[in-house]
Amino acid sequence: MELMGNISQPVYGPGPEAPGSSTPGLVGMVHGFLRMVQPNALPIELITGFGQPESEKATGEQVEELLLYELGFLVCVAIGLLFILLVPLVGCCFCCCRCCGNCGGRMYQKQGRRTGCRRRALWASVLLVSALLLAGDVCAFISNTRFSQAVCSTFPNVNTTLNNVHIYVASIPQQINYIIDSSDVPLSHANYSLQDIGLNLGGTIMLSIRSGTDGALRSLQGLLQEMQTLCGAFSSIASTRSHLEALQSNYSEQLAILRDGLNQTLQRCGQPCSSVSLHGLAFSANFSTIPSVEQQREALDDGSGFDIEHDLERVNDTLNRITDKVQEGSQDVVKKTQEELGLIRQEIRSLKEQLQDQLRLMDMEETVGVFVGNATSMLNEYREPTIALDGLRWSVCVLLCCMVLLVVLCNAVGLVLGPLGLKENVLPTQRSSLSNAGGNFFMAGVGFSFIFSWVLMLLVVITFVLGGNTYMLVCESWRSQQLFQILDTPGLIPGFNLSELLGQQDGTTNFSEIYRQCQQDAALWQTLHLDQSVSLDELLNISQYTGEISTAFEKMNITVGPISLLSQSQREWLTNASQAGQPPDFTLTLEQLDQSVTQESLLDLAAKLEQLGDSQGEDVKEDLKADALKLRELDKEMQTSFSGELQSLKENIHLVQSRASELKAQTNTALNEASKAQEFLERETTNIIKNETWAFLEQLLDFFETYISWAKSGLKEDVARCKTIAQTLDNMEAITCDYILDSLNAFWFSLGWCTFFLLPSVILAVRLAKFYRRMSIADVYRNEAVELPPTFNFYIPRPATRH
Repeated sequence: MELMGNISQPVYGPGPEAPGSSTPGLVGMVHGFLRMVQPNALPIELITGFGQPESEKATGEQVEELLLYELGFLVCVAIGLLFILLVPLVGCCFCCCRCCGNCGGRMYQKQGRRTGCRRRALWASVLLVSALLLAGDVCAFISNTRFSQAVCSTFPNVNTTLNNVHIYVASIPQQINYIIDSSDVPLSHANYSLQDIGLNLGGTIMLSIRSGTDGALRSLQGLLQEMQTLCGAFSSIASTRSHLEALQSNYSEQLAILRDGLNQTLQRCGQPCSSVSLHGLAFSANFSTIPSVEQQREALDDGSGFDIEHDLERVNDTLNRITDKVQEGSQDVVKKTQEELGLIRQEIRSLKEQLQDQLRLMDMEETVGVFVGNATSMLNEYREPTIALDGLRWSVCVLLCCMVLLVVLCNAVGLVLGPLGLKENVLPTQRSSLSNAGGNFFMAGVGFSFIFSWVLMLLVVITFVLGGNTYMLVCESWRSQQLFQILDTPGLIPGFNLSELLGQQDGTTNFSEIYRQCQQDAALWQTLHLDQSVSLDELLNISQYTGEISTAFEKMNITVGPISLLSQSQREWLTNASQAGQPPDFTLTLEQLDQSVTQESLLDLAAKLEQLGDSQGEDVKEDLKADALKLRELDKEMQTSFSGELQSLKENIHLVQSRASELKAQTNTALNEASKAQEFLERETTNIIKNETWAFLEQLLDFFETYISWAKSGLKEDVARCKTIAQTLDNMEAITCDYILDSLNAFWFSLGWCTFFLLPSVILAVRLAKFYRRMSIADVYRNEAVELPPTFNFYIPRPATRH
């Protein structure tokens, strides 16, 4: 019996679609930074202890432990807040200081031999810092775009994931129904076997019995065939003997008449024909001396009432009718068994409702369907507003990125215009407008940095606290399996206990184990240990029905009837016939048959007469020619009459001599086999019927044992393989952590990078600007610097080089 094979698994939708842009290196740097800020493991005991009634001291210790866990984030937030407060304040002080002529506000630059080297070093430093700012700003732009892509793709990704869960839950009743409906296969096989019980059971009984009788039947039939062949051969010998005797008598007269006529002719011929002898005109063999075979023929002929062949045919018919006897004798058993099969069908059909009730499949499918429907409706409802808000967020973030880009552009323009406008051997007070513009762009970048840096840092701090903390609490704890340890804590969720919910007494089931087994695509039966609450052995117990079927087969009575291969008289006849059927001695007969029919050849005598006739007169010549012609005609006639009969007689004699020599041994062999077959029938027929009946019953019951084993295996190993559940959790983790949080964290990291490098940019740009801006006070080789009128041109400038 072949069942339907493996249980088909549902087809699920594709996995979540990742955002188009990607920055794996930046994300790795963010993860490394967060692990450096938060190197401590998740305080599981602290989290599981929240909500428990404790003393004030214990509560204080919990708060202290929480602050210690968040120490890295608190330090970073403190640094960010100091930056937010101090940078605007420093900027204001810096402006006021410069307005008073201090802090580089005095338009005077001291010239020296190393002025050019200092300018070039500052120029390279500003270029490097600007490049770092630009790199961070580009990463911020990419992360901002990736975050928007992640937000937009979240809705279809979540819908697909929830739909897969719904498909999974809906497939469980379908798979159970498939297993239950597959019970029609063994039931149909059993019903077909019962309907054809004559061929199935009767056929095996007949073959088993024939295995011990067919050899003897073939031997007996072969022996009878051999006796019939010998009997026919003996009959042919007797018939041929009579025919030959009649021919010999007839042709003896013709030879005598011809001999008398030849004597008269030879006498007229006289002395020339005296050499011709007519003694050869006689038969060389006497066919009346052929031994009689009537006794052998009568012994082998079954004409004495021993119709053995008919009896053997009757035995064959009896064996062939075993199938009909089994079909007729098992009607009550078949009817009773079919009634029990109907009860088994009802019992297995009722299993469908029992499993659905005990496992609450319909409620679970309805609950999941309602949840998925509500979640999908809510996602569709908030999709457009969320995307619109994200568009606004994207615009604000792009604007902030443009602030950094504005500083970079100011630095870049200053780096280009300053060197282009700077002339060799020109006093600082006489620098070109192009060079002065480059210095002014540097100062503009400094101003923008003071104005926007605190806003950037404020955004960085907020997103850092939200994104960084969420990532470390959720994503890192998920990947390290610490989150499952929290969920496995009894009493963490008031009124919720997974083991009690599943009806388990030992309480060993936990989320960690379920997730691990679902990743290995285990069945829900094994994952949730449902065998502790639902016993398949009891649900699939059909022993009472199979017991009734076995009882019915025990009462079945199948009789084949007495079968006798040979009676004693038939055995004696076969023995006597094999002895009496031995042929007589045909040695002399075979010797005579090897000789010619006549003592002298008639053709030779005819040729001699013709030769004599040629030398005689006309009257004798004609007589000799006529006698020679008669001899030739008689020879031809005798050859035609005797050749076929003699050949047939010779062949039949050889046949009976060769076959009869083996007849005794063949008869003994056949009788021995018949005796063994008769003993086999008397000894084994009842056992064969009993054994084959039990074998048929075991085959019938094996249909159900195979199905029950397959059903148990399917329910435990194939139904509701929960890899989809693990993939659903992994998909939600990927959507939350890999797509959204990684993009958010990469954005604040990039923006923080830019904000951090704004400080060296401010310092370097202020110092480099003085090398390109037009000074109001010149520095000459005098003991002191004096302010010269515009008409006084006698001065010695300090050496200066152009960048």
